[in-house]
Amino acid sequence: MSASNVTNTDTTHSSSTASGTTSASDLPPLVTERPPRVLIAGGGLGGLFLGILLEKAGIPYEIFERSPEIKPLGMSQISANILPAFEQLGLLDELMSFSKPSHGVTFLTDKLDFIGKTEGSSAEIVGYDRILFARPELYDMLLKRIPAGRIHMCKRILSFEQNHEGVAVNFSDNSSVHGDILVGADGAHSAVRQHLYKILAKEGLLPKTDTLEMSKGYISLLGTTEALDPAKYPGVLREDSESYYVVGDKDTPYTWTTFMVPGNRICWNVVVQLGITEIADEQFKTSDWVPQQNRKMMDSIRHFVTPYGTLGDLFDVTPIERVSKVFFEDMLFETWNHGRTVLIGDAAHKLLPSSGAGAVNAMQDAVILANHIYDIKPTSFNNIKTALSDYKQERFGAIKDQYPQSHMSAKLIFGHTLWERIIRYIVFNWLPKWLQSKQIRKDTAYRPQANFLPQAPTRGSVVPIPQNPSKRLQREEEEAKKAATAASAL
Repeated sequence: MSASNVTNTDTTHSSSTASGTTSASDLPPLVTERPPRVLIAGGGLGGLFLGILLEKAGIPYEIFERSPEIKPLGMSQISANILPAFEQLGLLDELMSFSKPSHGVTFLTDKLDFIGKTEGSSAEIVGYDRILFARPELYDMLLKRIPAGRIHMCKRILSFEQNHEGVAVNFSDNSSVHGDILVGADGAHSAVRQHLYKILAKEGLLPKTDTLEMSKGYISLLGTTEALDPAKYPGVLREDSESYYVVGDKDTPYTWTTFMVPGNRICWNVVVQLGITEIADEQFKTSDWVPQQNRKMMDSIRHFVTPYGTLGDLFDVTPIERVSKVFFEDMLFETWNHGRTVLIGDAAHKLLPSSGAGAVNAMQDAVILANHIYDIKPTSFNNIKTALSDYKQERFGAIKDQYPQSHMSAKLIFGHTLWERIIRYIVFNWLPKWLQSKQIRKDTAYRPQANFLPQAPTRGSVVPIPQNPSKRLQREEEEAKKAATAASAL
């Protein structure tokens, strides 16, 4: 790596010499006792959560976000799979202050006839309620924990170079930054992944499966209303979230959902299967995702009924800037790391959001990656490569196991083919409650925490899956014991 292409940084902010270059002596040594400097591409939930963990670990990092600001929209839900990590980091009480527990979801036909109800996970069993909230509140809470000098906006990555000396990232504003590790937390269309895969493809190292396009099976239109009048919408006053899925018939191949969140608001979401309706396919083909296009789709479905009136009633109390359109994409990439570069969240694995696991998995990735970065001591190229490889090995199986379930959940909730309707009928009429409870226990047993911090207490009757201890802490404890033994022998 040529030093002339790199702008060196300290632990808080990038800076350059008068000539805009650095000398070779400014590059980090091949082996050092200082912790690795981590460059995080992407200031979404996964990138912010990783930053908070590294802050706790005393590991220098910087976050680079391509947008001037992030405006997350819609509703999120998280569960016992990540809530212990929030508790461990001292974030749980604030998270609960803008969340509502979900004790189940009611499914209705488009005539509002009862189909069935899924039971939520009981806090007595799994230790935590599944909670629902407006996504901007979670983003704002995490962002507040990142020191101002650690995050940089309008930093769009063009390319990067990496070798045994470090990794240099080049941005569209002609600036660059040098570090020890580059983390691609920049979403489903990750610039880090795309550039890494170009390099690997040229070297003949990219698996063929990683060259495929992500599948797009659904379009989702989502938004959050303004504060509503409780006299007209009494459900907003409930302590738990009143949640509905309304499933259209064969002539109305949509599923529309409503969730109550704090602030007397309703988060709504409309999902349509591609290849069935002309309006959805037209939306899929256009790249013009402006409010006028969203409004066109909204106008075509205003008449759909909900337990609170029509969707049009909710659209009328939702500012158009709070409405977004997204594709439900699906892809599990094989390559998560190479050299000093590693991927987390949607950059590594994009699941259908039917199971609500996208945000949870991104933050779980951050936890496991932070654990392995903490174990890097001394900082060397080989130790970095080993740590990133171990992260992928530890997480890949847990992610891969979720794909069949996410596909089945999508068929159950959003599918409108004859076979998918049959599946929905069987699940709501024939699936035993004990089997559902067993699945919930299995799904919530995996709940990783930072292994370099004091652990949150085990809650509920579900026994969490044991996680790997910190190799660094084990080594330091053994060294301390040896030192104590040697001192006592004197």
